[in-house]
Amino acid sequence: QVQLVESGGGLVQPGGSLRLSCRASVTIFFFDVMGWYRQAPGKQRELVATLPSSGTSDLAVDVKGRFHISKDETKNTVYLEMNSLKPEDTGVYYCNGRRGWTDYWGQGTQVTVSS
Repeated sequence: QVQLVESGGGLVQPGGSLRLSCRASVTIFFFDVMGWYRQAPGKQRELVATLPSSGTSDLAVDVKGRFHISKDETKNTVYLEMNSLKPEDTGVYYCNGRRGWTDYWGQGTQVTVSS
């Protein structure tokens, strides 16, 4: 069974940093693309960052220059490094793995940016 487990969320002040981790129960080579999405209260889930199994990463416009997605294949883990956090970055962050037409999701981790 494929599982994705996120960790690393929490409360941080504006301008601060957090690193989210997403550990897969299978090798991350299983996925064609891995990524991070977020959902703010009252809003739809939106794409934050993607990392294809081969190729370059991509970031949403409003996080470019602040966030970075990376992976450690030896640990079957994908990371989202978040810097210069803003209150509007608050939300539940979900890890996603896509293989063909199938999406796999983690349970989400809460990120709150507030003073």
